[in-house]
Amino acid sequence: MELSVVYSRASSGMDAPLVQVETHLANGLPAFNIVGLPETAVRESKDRVRCALLNSHFQFPDRRITVNLAPAELPKEGGRFDLAIALGILAASGQIPPDKLPRYEFLSELALDGCLRGSPAVITAAQSCTKAGRSLVTAPACGPAAAAVPGSRVIVAEDLLTLCAHLAAKATLDHCQPLAAPADDTHYPDLAEVIGQPLACRVLEVAASGGHHLLLSGPPGTGKTLLASRLPGILPAMDREQALTHAALQSLSGDSAALHYRRPFRQPHHSASAAALVGGGGRPRPGEISLAHGGVLFLDELPEFSRQVLETLREPMESGEITLSRARHRFTYPARFQLVAAMNPCPCGYLGDRDHHCRCTPDQIQRYRQRISGPLLDRIDLQLEVQRISAADLLRGETRGEPSAVVRERVSRCQTRQRQRQGCTNDQLSNKALMQACQLGREGEQLVTKAAESLHLSMRAVHRLLRVARTLADLEQAVAVCPAHLTEALAYRRL
Repeated sequence: MELSVVYSRASSGMDAPLVQVETHLANGLPAFNIVGLPETAVRESKDRVRCALLNSHFQFPDRRITVNLAPAELPKEGGRFDLAIALGILAASGQIPPDKLPRYEFLSELALDGCLRGSPAVITAAQSCTKAGRSLVTAPACGPAAAAVPGSRVIVAEDLLTLCAHLAAKATLDHCQPLAAPADDTHYPDLAEVIGQPLACRVLEVAASGGHHLLLSGPPGTGKTLLASRLPGILPAMDREQALTHAALQSLSGDSAALHYRRPFRQPHHSASAAALVGGGGRPRPGEISLAHGGVLFLDELPEFSRQVLETLREPMESGEITLSRARHRFTYPARFQLVAAMNPCPCGYLGDRDHHCRCTPDQIQRYRQRISGPLLDRIDLQLEVQRISAADLLRGETRGEPSAVVRERVSRCQTRQRQRQGCTNDQLSNKALMQACQLGREGEQLVTKAAESLHLSMRAVHRLLRVARTLADLEQAVAVCPAHLTEALAYRRL
């Protein structure tokens, strides 16, 4: 047989399109050509495959070899096609039987000695392979993550020689088992470590219960970063689907694809570029907002970020996803994150502080605050001024927050109540579903109308006010939204 077809998978954002590796051996001067829009790393696989075959005691055909990666218009990158190319050459030259190859998809880079190395985006490949009804063959480093996909059949092989023995029915490779996920809440910072900030702890619980965005403002050293770092610990653990999505995004960004159920907490520096925050590059990769999917994105010193960078957050905060378009590529990544931002009230940080004198002029304060646009501030549901506590209260530590485990239990019950009522948490409600969930009485309607007129609230701000009020009612297990809930929600938009 001089023609063989082996299946593999490319990487295209959160998708893994099928690639047919077609290998043809022809007479003529010895040559090795790879076609089908391969990039540099794919073209370099010729040398890796040749050395791997020879070091695995196979014959490298002294003929004209043409490898076509179909479909031709799909860009191919990385060393993920090495194994499929090597098996295609062996099948076309008759060194392994080709009858079992259609049952599998092969995804692995080859070392020069024939060992299999891991490849990125193995989880998305396993998901697509499972839908196609085939088994995935990959390296041991990627096997447990791929095996975590429900319904997947994953086989790992240490080297090319062992895999070929399995395909020739001379040995048997077992299916890989997923690793047990580690405990999800053992290393979270505890909310009980927060001293003297009961209102801030209350706002954190409200934010976690409804998935609301949060802005903390206050002088330096009041505990804004401390509070933000406690938010993941009071969120319920991710479910299996969320954990797989997060692991796939990590793999696409080049990080480890280990499966765990911990909520991510991303804290980019204020010098981060727009591409680092929302994703980008020649072939766009996930940014910080996608890596924070299902968790918390913390932006400390919010006004120090470039205004152009901050404006890129507006659409993902509404839609929960980010679409990156280039001349030849268009990728969509999930970005359902919870924004927690922190800022000082002025450039020196001490405006309104009872213990320090502010040195900033009104113009400096205005320019500082204008770095945050009104549309972005409008999308932040909860806005709270964090006050300084005295040294005596800090040392006594009498007023502490509740343990995270206790708060997390209340948050979990509140989110369960929301999903049973409307199928999602309050932050994901459409405007129509929101009005159905928030049936206000006459007194409540008058309160919202007067507040919107006096505070010049936009329609978006009114909807977000209602979402927060609905969350406050859910925390109290109330069926209807009362004026007291609306009043408290208004108090959380002080900025």
